[in-house]
Amino acid sequence: MTKTAFIAIVGKPNVGKSSILNRMLGQKIAIVSEKPQTTRTKIMGVLTEGEIQLVFTDTPGFHRPRTKLGEKMVKAVSDSIGGVDACLFVVEPKGDIKDIEKELIEKFKKEKMPVVLAINKIDLLEDKAELMSRICELSALYNFEAVVPVSAVKNDGIRELISELSKLSFESEHFFPDDTLTDQPERVLAGEIIREKMLRLLDKEIPHGVAVSIERMRERPDGDLMDIDAVIYCEKESHKGIIIGKKGATLKRISTYARQDMEKFFGCRINLKCWVKVKEGWRNREGLIHNFGLD
Repeated sequence: MTKTAFIAIVGKPNVGKSSILNRMLGQKIAIVSEKPQTTRTKIMGVLTEGEIQLVFTDTPGFHRPRTKLGEKMVKAVSDSIGGVDACLFVVEPKGDIKDIEKELIEKFKKEKMPVVLAINKIDLLEDKAELMSRICELSALYNFEAVVPVSAVKNDGIRELISELSKLSFESEHFFPDDTLTDQPERVLAGEIIREKMLRLLDKEIPHGVAVSIERMRERPDGDLMDIDAVIYCEKESHKGIIIGKKGATLKRISTYARQDMEKFFGCRINLKCWVKVKEGWRNREGLIHNFGLD
């Protein structure tokens, strides 16, 4: 008897939703960084263990949008909550409960949604009594199916989290082949790897104003080398100079780190070439958002 559950991973920006997804899958399919709003679109990850298949949707962080792209990111979260069997609600172990998080809880109530609460980043707690206080505080707001403290960084509590989520599966055929990892095309994954390196190497607002388009992705006949041509689009001419860097040094670092990750993921040598172009205000232009596959 096979079982399935579709589960949306939700929470405010920068709580570690993508890191938890990568840990559960045992493979990196979603980019991560210390900057908020790293994830822009819904990314599906599939975990099949025996008869149980869990289909996860990693959603953008729920936030107050300031651009049309931001509006689409928030809509992706709302749509996900309404179209799944359960939610994995990720929070941090301390600090005030944000209004955004309270709004998510209200959505859970409206949908009568089964929810597992994951309290991430417990490795940052010096006093474990804070954890019990956090559990009591959040449990008073919603009747969670389970509460699981985890550390995505340390890989602590991940097996326990998978076990609790598996209990929410129901009798059903598997919707994906058992060896499926994600629904993301290889071009999208390659573009996201490049964007992740920019998030890590560039400061402040610049990385959020970039999009990556993979113009060519072709495997050589011998199968051991893949050519990838990518165009990085930014919003300002001044940003272009920062991305390229002095004598092209910054773009070279971005490309080198991205190539190394791509070779691990695709299992072959990568010949990566990157160019930088300007598309002013693209985050507020519907046509460009669509062209970049972000809607």
